[in-house]
Amino acid sequence: PDFFKLYFISYRDGQRELYMMEPNGSDQRRLTRNEGTVDYAVASPDERRVAFVLDVKGNRDIYRMNADGTEVRQLTTTPAAETSPRWSPDGKKIVFISDRDGSNAGRVAAGEVYTMAADGTAVKRLTFLEKGEDDPSWSPDGRTILFTSQRDGNQEVYAMDVDGSDQRNLTNSPALDWNPFFSPDNKKIGFVTTRDGNREIYAMNPDGSSPVNLTNNPADDGSGMFTWSRDGKWLPFTSTRAGKRDIFVVGLDGTPPRNLTNTPDAEEDDPVWLPDGRILYLTDRDGNWELYAVNLDGTGLTNLTHNPANDTRGIRLYQTAAD
Repeated sequence: PDFFKLYFISYRDGQRELYMMEPNGSDQRRLTRNEGTVDYAVASPDERRVAFVLDVKGNRDIYRMNADGTEVRQLTTTPAAETSPRWSPDGKKIVFISDRDGSNAGRVAAGEVYTMAADGTAVKRLTFLEKGEDDPSWSPDGRTILFTSQRDGNQEVYAMDVDGSDQRNLTNSPALDWNPFFSPDNKKIGFVTTRDGNREIYAMNPDGSSPVNLTNNPADDGSGMFTWSRDGKWLPFTSTRAGKRDIFVVGLDGTPPRNLTNTPDAEEDDPVWLPDGRILYLTDRDGNWELYAVNLDGTGLTNLTHNPANDTRGIRLYQTAAD
């Protein structure tokens, strides 16, 4: 969409609550007023709804509300932990992780992949191995769900059809592989791996073939989350190659990584691509955690939140097709 809002979590009113602001940082509004704490939030592809995780006395459930904070609805109501909601590209379904079923219910390692309708009905369990499934995400065409699993003894990237069929291991590596995301054109999957002895970002074909190391540095690359640019040509990521964590960007065409932040005395994390071409990220350069935005070429650096409290987790996932 051409219009969009930014959602973030802040402690400015005493506990973790969900806020919204305009892309330039103006009109910051508190959306939740809960007894619990907000752990995660993601907007629907049409920008009209937000799914979020609320932890009330140790029980995490998934909620939904309109983008302006109205019509809050609890979508999951089990005593289990429900986390990691991701909207389908058409906005009709949500994939999520739950430990509600199985002999190991209540243990983190027992998480399974589920889907439900956007109103919380039609819940369907897709995995049945109780082997630590996590990191679910949709392909842009809505036909495939990516996830990670420890079913083969270590964390690998898997894919399956949206009905849970044809579950296949895409990485087949003795190392750890996680955080898989399709490129907007459906042609590549980016993921983080330790197969070279440190964290690196790789890209591979949708069938797992032709994995390519994009970052290729002895430092740790890819801590936190990352997303593709809307044209599928760039990946922003965090790296310790300059000392502390900075925000870098790397081109899928082999363009060498470039440091966008260059803050040797600060930490940066969680770079997310925005629809207007900027990169949203988290930094403590001002003595507390704030959300900043920067252009692809490193210009236009802007503090968006400007608050003495910690503003965190600017989670913003865009699952739109390439322009």
